[in-house]
Amino acid sequence: MITVKFIKLKPTLTPVYQTLDASGIDLHAAQNYTLKKGEFKMIDTGIAIEMPKGLEAQVRPRSGLAAKFGIGVLNSPGTIDADYRGEIKVILFNFSKKDFKIKKGDRIAQLVFAKITRVNLKEYKRLSKTKRGHGGFGHTG
Repeated sequence: MITVKFIKLKPTLTPVYQTLDASGIDLHAAQNYTLKKGEFKMIDTGIAIEMPKGLEAQVRPRSGLAAKFGIGVLNSPGTIDADYRGEIKVILFNFSKKDFKIKKGDRIAQLVFAKITRVNLKEYKRLSKTKRGHGGFGHTG
């Protein structure tokens, strides 16, 4: 198991896995806010993390908020690099037709950790041919 350090910058709940097999740690709101319909807002979580090099943290939406209330994470997934030490904030978006009240302590997103693969990007004059070729969005059905 990999250890990721965290500190509380504001009074907030400790992020935890909700079940033994959960892939994401729930992030909690560290502020009250009413997210108007069609609005997006950066919501404080009150925590900062320090993770080992070679990892990234991804801020992802919670499916329950999306399915029940139309609330999502605008830049999903949001990427937190291993050298970032500032407060984790979640850019929530209200896709619904109703205002949504966020209360301090509400679970607003989840944090999933992933290993990073770095590549050597090298410029060439052309790429190899494939059956798909330039076929893009919707190309396969």
